Amino acid sequence: MFLNYLALGLLCFGGLVIFYGIIVIHDIPYEIAVKRNHPHQDAIHAAGWVSLLTLHVLWPFIWIWAMLYREERGWGFSKKESDELAQLHARLALLEKQLASKEEKNASPSPQ
Repeated sequence: MFLNYLALGLLCFGGLVIFYGIIVIHDIPYEIAVKRNHPHQDAIHAAGWVSLLTLHVLWPFIWIWAMLYREERGWGFSKKESDELAQLHARLALLEKQLASKEEKNASPSPQ
């Protein structure tokens, strides 16, 4: 009789551990987002709960979403890379301006 109650107690304890373990696992991306001060923390948390309904099929994508952002560099561009990008934009604008002026020269009829 004692062993029946012990087995029932262990079964209930194991079920509770698995239940809370799944909840803790689904919350890992949200905790990462909070730690990184992610701008979409609430959306990641809600997506984690939706992932429970889909048997954690969405969980890897939510984890990637949470890992993409870092407060010091944003979505992956450092200050140096954004400066280089601004320089490339300026260079492209200059080249487009030069090309437009050359096309205007070629398009205008030359006096004979």
